[in-house]
Amino acid sequence: MPTLRRLSGLEILDSRGQPTVKAICELASGARGAASVPSGRSTGRAEAHEKRDGDSRRYRGLGCREAVRNINEVIFPNLEDTTFSGQDDFDRALLELDGTDDKSGLGANALLGCSLAYARATAIEAGKPLFQTLASLMGTSPRLPRPTITLFSGGKHAGGQVEIQDVLIVPLAARTIDDAMAATFAVYQAAVALGARKYGMRPLVADEGGLAPAFPDINTMLSDAVEAITMAGFVPGLDIALAIDVAASRFFRGGRYQLGGMQLSGRNMIELVAGWVARFPIISVEDALAEDDWQHWPDLRRALGRRALIMGDDLLCTNPRRIERAVGERAANALLLKVNQIGTLTEAADSCRRARAAGWAVTASARSGETEDDWLADLATGWASDQIKIGSITRSERLAKYNRLLEIEVTARLPLAPWPTPLP
Repeated sequence: MPTLRRLSGLEILDSRGQPTVKAICELASGARGAASVPSGRSTGRAEAHEKRDGDSRRYRGLGCREAVRNINEVIFPNLEDTTFSGQDDFDRALLELDGTDDKSGLGANALLGCSLAYARATAIEAGKPLFQTLASLMGTSPRLPRPTITLFSGGKHAGGQVEIQDVLIVPLAARTIDDAMAATFAVYQAAVALGARKYGMRPLVADEGGLAPAFPDINTMLSDAVEAITMAGFVPGLDIALAIDVAASRFFRGGRYQLGGMQLSGRNMIELVAGWVARFPIISVEDALAEDDWQHWPDLRRALGRRALIMGDDLLCTNPRRIERAVGERAANALLLKVNQIGTLTEAADSCRRARAAGWAVTASARSGETEDDWLADLATGWASDQIKIGSITRSERLAKYNRLLEIEVTARLPLAPWPTPLP
């Protein structure tokens, strides 16, 4: 059983140039693992608490020195030379040290960095790839996730030129990660050419690498995505479909959805989204309603039936209690799993199991603030996620994870997940 020799943290910068946490774990065997923690811009209120310094003179208050200090001066001294029976035992010790439900004691960024670094170190000690160690934690057979890849961005990721956050492409006909990436490249380049022709310049690039032309409205954003698929030589809805991240909490104010100059009720918003799904080849809809608009989420699921996944991100925040409520109320049929929303690998695994037990699909997701660390690719593979949502293909922090999937595909020869049939 692994014994902890050393645990340390340091402040590094993420893909937005903002501070985040890196943790390094060394075991008595000499095995050493390190991991970096992502951070979101569009966040749900129920997410675990990131520890930020709040000093406006430094990184506008976003510094992570306190979280790092908690690793070096609280977590490590309390866990030094302790032998753990496994990942869940280690994570339990972290949670006991924090002592809060929302991780506000030591910070979710400190806890997750330690949890991931320990997982890496134990994988190295066992001489196994990380995805195999994570598969053991979950009790699953590894499988490559199907990529859902950002093509166009709006909302908080792109300065709000349109309200919804992302339009993604889903390479349905791809039989391998390699096929999926080649198809994505073709569509992305077609979208660049289309943007240059329609908007007179190469589109700006958003937080996660998505293209961000000056779309006049959401319908144009969606129709341009379909046109780019066709320009690249694919059949929309057959070879390549669309997924959308609406991020509706961002434009929900005063009980109404403020969208395109309209003020929509929950029922109106459902009708609008159902219209998009009917008109465009959309097979997954994320956060189509606000995170606390529980009244209307079951109506959304009934309205879309089997036509598209009803995915919760802000609604669920990878939180077991919110997942259980959504299962009971039939409010969704898919989980967007973000490990930093809950704080440790063990807790994220519990959330994933609960979603699976309900028959839901699971998409493992990156955040808008990422690093070149590639652990998410191993997690999505080890936990047999249906999809992975990383971002686009033009940013190194995104490509690190796509490249890791390509590496796993060649070395492990695992199957690629099919697209799941949504529960009605």
